[in-house]
Amino acid sequence: MSKWLAGPTALDEVEEMSEKIDSHRRGFMGKTALALAAAQFGMLGSARAETGLSKPSPRPATKPGSHTSFATVRQINAGVLDVGYAEAGPADGPAVILLHGWPYDIHSFVDVAPLLASRGYRVIVPYLRGYGSTRFLSQDTMRNGQPTAVAADIIALMDALNIRQATFAGFDWGARTADVIAVLWPDRCKGLVSVSGYLIGSQKAGAVPLPPEAEFQWWYQFYFATDRGQAGYEKYTHDFAKLIWRQASPEWKFDDATFERSAVALDNPDHVAITVHNYRWRQGLATGEAKYDGLEQRLASAPAISVPTITMEGDANGAPHPPASAYASKFTGKYEHRTIKGGVGHNLPQEAPQAFAQAVIDVDGM
Repeated sequence: MSKWLAGPTALDEVEEMSEKIDSHRRGFMGKTALALAAAQFGMLGSARAETGLSKPSPRPATKPGSHTSFATVRQINAGVLDVGYAEAGPADGPAVILLHGWPYDIHSFVDVAPLLASRGYRVIVPYLRGYGSTRFLSQDTMRNGQPTAVAADIIALMDALNIRQATFAGFDWGARTADVIAVLWPDRCKGLVSVSGYLIGSQKAGAVPLPPEAEFQWWYQFYFATDRGQAGYEKYTHDFAKLIWRQASPEWKFDDATFERSAVALDNPDHVAITVHNYRWRQGLATGEAKYDGLEQRLASAPAISVPTITMEGDANGAPHPPASAYASKFTGKYEHRTIKGGVGHNLPQEAPQAFAQAVIDVDGM
Protein backbone atom coordinates (compact mmCIF):
# COMPACT_ATOMS: atom_id res chain seq x y z
CA MET A 1 0.00 0.00 0.00
CA SER A 2 1.14 3.56 -0.62
CA LYS A 3 3.18 5.32 2.05
CA TRP A 4 0.81 8.03 3.17
CA LEU A 5 -1.58 8.69 6.00
CA ALA A 6 -4.27 10.13 5.28
CA GLY A 7 -20.43 -8.04 0.86
CA PRO A 8 -20.41 -6.63 -2.30
CA THR A 9 -21.44 -3.05 -1.78
CA ALA A 10 -24.38 -1.50 -3.65
CA LEU A 11 -23.43 2.13 -4.04
CA ASP A 12 -26.07 4.63 -3.12
CA GLU A 13 -24.33 7.54 -4.76
CA VAL A 14 -21.32 8.40 -6.86
CA GLU A 15 -19.66 11.77 -6.43
CA GLU A 16 -17.06 12.61 -8.98
CA MET A 17 -14.88 15.55 -7.97
CA SER A 18 -13.39 16.60 -11.29
CA GLU A 19 -10.27 18.68 -10.90
CA LYS A 20 -9.06 19.88 -14.29
CA ILE A 21 -5.37 20.61 -14.71
CA ASP A 22 -4.21 22.87 -17.53
CA SER A 23 -1.62 20.89 -19.47
CA HIS A 24 0.09 24.13 -20.50
CA ARG A 25 0.85 25.12 -16.91
CA ARG A 26 3.70 23.59 -14.98
CA GLY A 27 2.00 23.53 -11.60
CA PHE A 28 -1.37 23.09 -10.05
CA MET A 29 -2.93 26.53 -10.59
CA GLY A 30 -6.29 25.88 -9.05
CA LYS A 31 -9.14 23.42 -9.29
CA THR A 32 -12.70 23.38 -10.53
CA ALA A 33 -14.92 21.03 -8.61
CA LEU A 34 -18.16 19.74 -10.07
CA ALA A 35 -20.22 17.37 -7.95
CA LEU A 36 -22.27 14.88 -9.89
CA ALA A 37 -25.17 13.25 -8.07
CA ALA A 38 -26.04 10.20 -10.14
CA ALA A 39 -26.85 6.56 -9.80
CA GLN A 40 -23.70 4.52 -10.30
CA PHE A 41 -25.39 1.76 -12.23
CA GLY A 42 -26.14 2.18 -15.93
CA MET A 43 -23.58 4.99 -16.31
CA LEU A 44 -21.04 3.28 -18.57
CA GLY A 45 -21.05 5.85 -21.36
CA SER A 46 -18.59 7.29 -23.84
CA ALA A 47 -16.07 9.97 -22.95
CA ARG A 48 -16.36 13.66 -23.72
CA ALA A 49 -12.77 14.75 -24.20
CA GLU A 50 -13.45 18.46 -23.79
CA THR A 51 -14.72 18.06 -20.23
CA GLY A 52 -13.63 14.57 -19.25
CA LEU A 53 -17.11 13.88 -17.85
CA SER A 54 -18.93 10.77 -18.97
CA LYS A 55 -22.05 10.98 -21.08
CA PRO A 56 -24.64 8.64 -19.59
CA SER A 57 -25.97 5.83 -21.73
CA PRO A 58 -28.61 3.30 -20.73
CA ARG A 59 -26.66 0.12 -20.09
CA PRO A 60 -27.43 -2.79 -17.78
CA ALA A 61 -26.12 -2.35 -14.26
CA THR A 62 -23.13 -4.37 -13.15
CA LYS A 63 -23.18 -4.82 -9.41
CA PRO A 64 -20.05 -5.80 -7.49
CA GLY A 65 -19.82 -9.57 -7.37
CA SER A 66 -21.77 -10.15 -10.58
CA HIS A 67 -18.91 -12.31 -11.83
CA THR A 68 -16.80 -14.75 -9.84
CA SER A 69 -14.12 -15.91 -12.26
CA PHE A 70 -12.33 -15.38 -15.54
CA ALA A 71 -12.98 -17.81 -18.37
CA THR A 72 -9.34 -18.85 -18.55
CA VAL A 73 -5.90 -17.90 -17.28
CA ARG A 74 -3.18 -18.06 -19.91
CA GLN A 75 0.59 -18.29 -19.52
CA ILE A 76 3.34 -16.59 -21.52
CA ASN A 77 7.08 -16.20 -21.08
CA ALA A 78 7.91 -12.53 -20.63
CA GLY A 79 11.28 -11.30 -19.41
CA VAL A 80 12.29 -13.26 -16.30
CA LEU A 81 8.78 -14.60 -15.74
CA ASP A 82 6.22 -17.08 -16.95
CA VAL A 83 3.29 -14.71 -16.51
CA GLY A 84 -0.23 -15.85 -15.74
CA TYR A 85 -2.89 -13.50 -17.07
CA ALA A 86 -6.56 -13.31 -17.88
CA GLU A 87 -7.70 -11.83 -21.17
CA ALA A 88 -11.08 -10.58 -22.35
CA GLY A 89 -12.39 -8.74 -25.37
CA PRO A 90 -11.37 -8.70 -29.04
CA ALA A 91 -7.71 -9.41 -29.82
CA ASP A 92 -7.57 -6.38 -32.13
CA GLY A 93 -9.17 -3.96 -29.66
CA PRO A 94 -7.32 -1.11 -27.94
CA ALA A 95 -5.38 -2.60 -25.05
CA VAL A 96 -6.16 -2.01 -21.40
CA ILE A 97 -3.89 -3.50 -18.72
CA LEU A 98 -5.40 -3.81 -15.24
CA LEU A 99 -2.94 -4.13 -12.34
CA HIS A 100 -3.85 -5.48 -8.91
CA GLY A 101 -2.42 -4.62 -5.51
CA TRP A 102 -1.25 -6.33 -2.33
CA PRO A 103 -2.65 -8.54 -0.88
CA TYR A 104 -5.16 -8.92 -3.70
CA ASP A 105 -5.13 -10.53 -7.14
CA ILE A 106 -6.71 -10.43 -10.58
CA HIS A 107 -10.20 -10.97 -9.14
CA SER A 108 -10.20 -7.30 -8.15
CA PHE A 109 -11.12 -6.78 -11.82
CA VAL A 110 -13.48 -9.70 -12.31
CA ASP A 111 -16.42 -7.33 -12.86
CA VAL A 112 -14.43 -4.58 -14.58
CA ALA A 113 -12.98 -6.72 -17.37
CA PRO A 114 -16.35 -7.77 -18.89
CA LEU A 115 -17.53 -4.16 -18.90
CA LEU A 116 -14.48 -3.04 -20.85
CA ALA A 117 -14.53 -6.08 -23.13
CA SER A 118 -18.14 -5.29 -24.04
CA ARG A 119 -16.96 -1.87 -25.23
CA GLY A 120 -14.39 -3.41 -27.57
CA TYR A 121 -11.27 -3.23 -25.44
CA ARG A 122 -8.66 -5.97 -25.30
CA VAL A 123 -8.32 -6.40 -21.54
CA ILE A 124 -5.21 -7.95 -20.00
CA VAL A 125 -5.17 -8.74 -16.27
CA PRO A 126 -1.81 -10.19 -15.17
CA TYR A 127 -0.77 -11.74 -11.91
CA LEU A 128 2.16 -9.68 -10.64
CA ARG A 129 5.40 -11.45 -9.71
CA GLY A 130 4.78 -13.50 -6.59
CA TYR A 131 1.05 -14.00 -7.24
CA GLY A 132 -1.14 -16.68 -8.73
CA SER A 133 0.28 -18.71 -11.59
CA THR A 134 3.11 -16.29 -12.39
CA ARG A 135 6.48 -17.97 -11.87
CA PHE A 136 10.14 -17.08 -12.24
CA LEU A 137 11.78 -18.89 -15.13
CA SER A 138 14.98 -19.43 -13.15
CA GLN A 139 15.61 -20.35 -9.55
CA ASP A 140 18.68 -18.10 -9.74
CA THR A 141 16.71 -14.90 -10.36
CA MET A 142 16.54 -12.61 -7.35
CA ARG A 143 13.10 -12.49 -5.75
CA ASN A 144 13.04 -8.75 -6.09
CA GLY A 145 9.98 -6.74 -5.11
CA GLN A 146 11.25 -3.25 -5.90
CA PRO A 147 8.74 -1.19 -7.91
CA THR A 148 10.88 -0.77 -11.03
CA ALA A 149 11.26 -4.54 -11.33
CA VAL A 150 7.49 -5.00 -11.20
CA ALA A 151 7.02 -2.27 -13.82
CA ALA A 152 9.66 -3.83 -16.07
CA ASP A 153 7.72 -7.11 -15.86
CA ILE A 154 4.68 -5.41 -17.39
CA ILE A 155 6.70 -3.88 -20.23
CA ALA A 156 8.12 -7.35 -20.95
CA LEU A 157 4.57 -8.73 -20.94
CA MET A 158 3.48 -6.09 -23.45
CA ASP A 159 6.37 -7.04 -25.71
CA ALA A 160 5.50 -10.73 -25.44
CA LEU A 161 1.87 -10.00 -26.34
CA ASN A 162 2.83 -7.60 -29.16
CA ILE A 163 1.10 -4.68 -27.43
CA ARG A 164 2.78 -1.42 -28.36
CA GLN A 165 0.68 0.86 -26.18
CA ALA A 166 -2.02 0.42 -23.55
CA THR A 167 -4.19 2.27 -21.10
CA PHE A 168 -3.15 1.31 -17.57
CA ALA A 169 -5.43 1.16 -14.56
CA GLY A 170 -4.68 -0.09 -11.07
CA PHE A 171 -4.72 0.33 -7.32
CA ASP A 172 -2.17 -0.15 -4.54
CA TRP A 173 0.93 -1.90 -5.98
CA GLY A 174 -0.84 -1.85 -9.33
CA ALA A 175 -1.33 1.92 -9.28
CA ARG A 176 2.30 2.42 -8.30
CA THR A 177 3.38 0.15 -11.14
CA ALA A 178 1.23 2.06 -13.61
CA ASP A 179 2.59 5.39 -12.35
CA VAL A 180 6.15 4.15 -12.82
CA ILE A 181 5.40 3.01 -16.37
CA ALA A 182 3.82 6.38 -17.18
CA VAL A 183 7.06 8.11 -16.15
CA LEU A 184 9.70 5.71 -17.47
CA TRP A 185 7.91 4.48 -20.61
CA PRO A 186 5.39 7.22 -21.48
CA ASP A 187 5.27 6.10 -25.11
CA ARG A 188 3.81 2.77 -23.96
CA CYS A 189 1.12 4.44 -21.83
CA LYS A 190 -1.88 5.94 -23.64
CA GLY A 191 -3.67 6.89 -20.44
CA LEU A 192 -3.68 6.19 -16.73
CA VAL A 193 -6.26 5.46 -14.04
CA SER A 194 -4.56 5.48 -10.65
CA VAL A 195 -6.36 4.86 -7.38
CA SER A 196 -4.82 7.05 -4.66
CA GLY A 197 -2.97 9.10 -7.23
CA TYR A 198 0.77 9.63 -7.40
CA LEU A 199 2.51 6.72 -5.68
CA ILE A 200 6.06 6.94 -6.99
CA GLY A 201 8.58 6.81 -4.17
CA SER A 202 12.24 6.15 -3.47
CA GLN A 203 14.42 4.75 -0.74
CA LYS A 204 15.42 8.30 0.20
CA ALA A 205 11.79 9.33 0.58
CA GLY A 206 11.05 6.13 2.47
CA ALA A 207 13.71 6.96 5.04
CA VAL A 208 11.96 10.16 6.13
CA PRO A 209 10.07 9.64 9.42
CA LEU A 210 6.38 10.41 9.50
CA PRO A 211 4.24 11.71 12.38
CA PRO A 212 3.35 8.95 14.88
CA GLU A 213 -0.22 8.54 13.68
CA ALA A 214 1.01 8.07 10.12
CA GLU A 215 3.67 5.59 11.19
CA PHE A 216 1.01 3.62 13.06
CA GLN A 217 -0.85 3.13 9.78
CA TRP A 218 2.22 1.32 8.50
CA TRP A 219 2.49 -1.29 11.27
CA TYR A 220 2.86 -4.16 8.81
CA GLN A 221 5.80 -2.48 7.08
CA PHE A 222 7.72 -2.48 10.36
CA TYR A 223 6.56 -6.04 11.03
CA PHE A 224 7.99 -7.18 7.70
CA ALA A 225 11.31 -5.56 8.61
CA THR A 226 11.89 -8.32 11.17
CA ASP A 227 12.63 -12.03 10.82
CA ARG A 228 9.62 -12.67 13.04
CA GLY A 229 7.44 -10.70 10.65
CA GLN A 230 8.59 -12.70 7.66
CA ALA A 231 7.99 -15.96 9.52
CA GLY A 232 4.59 -14.71 10.69
CA TYR A 233 3.47 -13.77 7.20
CA GLU A 234 4.68 -17.14 5.92
CA LYS A 235 2.64 -18.94 8.59
CA TYR A 236 -0.49 -16.80 8.56
CA THR A 237 -0.63 -15.47 4.99
CA HIS A 238 -4.39 -15.78 4.53
CA ASP A 239 -5.24 -14.49 8.01
CA PHE A 240 -2.89 -11.56 7.47
CA ALA A 241 -4.42 -10.73 4.10
CA LYS A 242 -7.97 -10.87 5.45
CA LEU A 243 -7.01 -8.45 8.22
CA ILE A 244 -5.58 -6.02 5.66
CA TRP A 245 -8.71 -6.32 3.52
CA ARG A 246 -10.89 -5.43 6.51
CA GLN A 247 -8.73 -2.52 7.60
CA ALA A 248 -8.38 -1.14 4.09
CA SER A 249 -12.09 -1.45 3.21
CA PRO A 250 -13.95 -1.20 6.53
CA GLU A 251 -17.40 -0.89 4.92
CA TRP A 252 -16.98 -3.60 2.27
CA LYS A 253 -18.89 -6.68 3.44
CA PHE A 254 -17.08 -9.26 1.34
CA ASP A 255 -17.93 -12.90 2.01
CA ASP A 256 -15.55 -15.80 2.60
CA ALA A 257 -15.89 -17.08 -0.96
CA THR A 258 -14.86 -13.71 -2.39
CA PHE A 259 -11.81 -13.58 -0.16
CA GLU A 260 -10.74 -17.17 -0.77
CA ARG A 261 -10.85 -16.76 -4.54
CA SER A 262 -8.12 -14.16 -4.22
CA ALA A 263 -6.26 -15.65 -1.25
CA VAL A 264 -5.31 -18.70 -3.30
CA ALA A 265 -3.08 -16.41 -5.38
CA LEU A 266 -1.04 -15.67 -2.25
CA ASP A 267 0.02 -19.32 -2.07
CA ASN A 268 2.51 -18.61 -4.86
CA PRO A 269 5.89 -19.98 -3.67
CA ASP A 270 7.55 -16.58 -4.11
CA HIS A 271 4.80 -14.44 -2.62
CA VAL A 272 6.23 -13.97 0.87
CA ALA A 273 9.73 -13.26 -0.43
CA ILE A 274 8.47 -10.66 -2.93
CA THR A 275 6.21 -8.98 -0.37
CA VAL A 276 8.84 -8.75 2.35
CA HIS A 277 11.52 -7.55 -0.06
CA ASN A 278 9.22 -4.85 -1.42
CA TYR A 279 8.59 -3.30 1.98
CA ARG A 280 12.16 -3.71 3.17
CA TRP A 281 13.45 -2.13 -0.02
CA ARG A 282 11.20 0.89 0.48
CA GLN A 283 12.76 1.48 3.90
CA GLY A 284 16.29 1.05 2.61
CA LEU A 285 16.69 -2.21 4.53
CA ALA A 286 17.26 -4.31 1.40
CA THR A 287 19.06 -3.75 -1.87
CA GLY A 288 17.59 -4.21 -5.30
CA GLU A 289 19.25 -5.22 -8.56
CA ALA A 290 21.93 -3.02 -10.10
CA LYS A 291 20.26 -3.14 -13.51
CA TYR A 292 17.45 -0.98 -12.13
CA ASP A 293 19.70 1.66 -10.52
CA GLY A 294 19.42 4.08 -13.43
CA LEU A 295 15.64 3.84 -13.45
CA GLU A 296 15.48 4.36 -9.69
CA GLN A 297 17.60 7.49 -10.03
CA ARG A 298 15.09 8.88 -12.50
CA LEU A 299 12.22 8.16 -10.11
CA ALA A 300 14.01 9.58 -7.05
CA SER A 301 13.25 13.14 -8.16
CA ALA A 302 9.49 12.38 -8.13
CA PRO A 303 9.03 13.35 -11.80
CA ALA A 304 5.69 14.54 -13.11
CA ILE A 305 3.33 12.34 -15.10
CA SER A 306 2.32 13.86 -18.42
CA VAL A 307 -0.04 11.24 -19.89
CA PRO A 308 -3.81 11.77 -19.57
CA THR A 309 -4.81 10.65 -16.08
CA ILE A 310 -7.83 10.11 -13.89
CA THR A 311 -7.06 9.55 -10.22
CA MET A 312 -9.66 7.97 -7.96
CA GLU A 313 -10.36 7.51 -4.27
CA GLY A 314 -13.03 5.68 -2.36
CA ASP A 315 -14.69 7.68 0.40
CA ALA A 316 -14.03 4.88 2.91
CA ASN A 317 -10.43 3.95 2.06
CA GLY A 318 -8.91 2.71 5.32
CA ALA A 319 -5.42 2.22 3.89
CA PRO A 320 -2.71 4.88 4.10
CA HIS A 321 -3.19 7.27 1.20
CA PRO A 322 -2.47 10.90 0.34
CA PRO A 323 -5.17 13.54 -0.13
CA ALA A 324 -5.74 14.43 -3.77
CA SER A 325 -4.52 17.98 -3.15
CA ALA A 326 -1.09 16.60 -2.24
CA TYR A 327 -0.42 15.15 -5.69
CA ALA A 328 -2.56 17.07 -8.19
CA SER A 329 0.41 19.13 -9.39
CA LYS A 330 2.26 15.91 -10.29
CA PHE A 331 -0.07 15.40 -13.25
CA THR A 332 0.79 17.90 -15.97
CA GLY A 333 -1.36 16.52 -18.79
CA LYS A 334 -5.14 16.26 -19.00
CA TYR A 335 -6.27 15.33 -15.52
CA GLU A 336 -9.27 14.68 -13.27
CA HIS A 337 -9.76 13.40 -9.75
CA ARG A 338 -12.87 11.43 -8.80
CA THR A 339 -14.02 10.57 -5.30
CA ILE A 340 -16.37 7.58 -5.30
CA LYS A 341 -19.05 7.69 -2.63
CA GLY A 342 -20.99 4.93 -0.95
CA GLY A 343 -18.57 3.35 1.51
CA VAL A 344 -15.99 2.40 -1.12
CA GLY A 345 -12.65 1.32 0.30
CA HIS A 346 -9.16 0.54 -0.93
CA ASN A 347 -10.04 -2.20 -3.42
CA LEU A 348 -11.96 0.26 -5.56
CA PRO A 349 -12.31 -1.75 -8.79
CA GLN A 350 -13.87 -4.71 -7.00
CA GLU A 351 -16.05 -2.56 -4.76
CA ALA A 352 -17.15 -0.10 -7.47
CA PRO A 353 -16.54 -1.78 -10.85
CA GLN A 354 -18.89 0.44 -12.82
CA ALA A 355 -17.16 3.63 -11.70
CA PHE A 356 -13.72 2.16 -12.30
CA ALA A 357 -14.56 0.92 -15.79
CA GLN A 358 -16.08 4.30 -16.63
CA ALA A 359 -12.84 6.02 -15.63
CA VAL A 360 -10.89 3.77 -18.00
CA ILE A 361 -13.24 4.61 -20.86
CA ASP A 362 -13.13 8.31 -20.07
CA VAL A 363 -9.35 8.56 -19.84
CA ASP A 364 -9.13 6.80 -23.20
CA GLY A 365 -11.22 9.64 -24.63
CA MET A 366 -9.18 12.48 -23.14
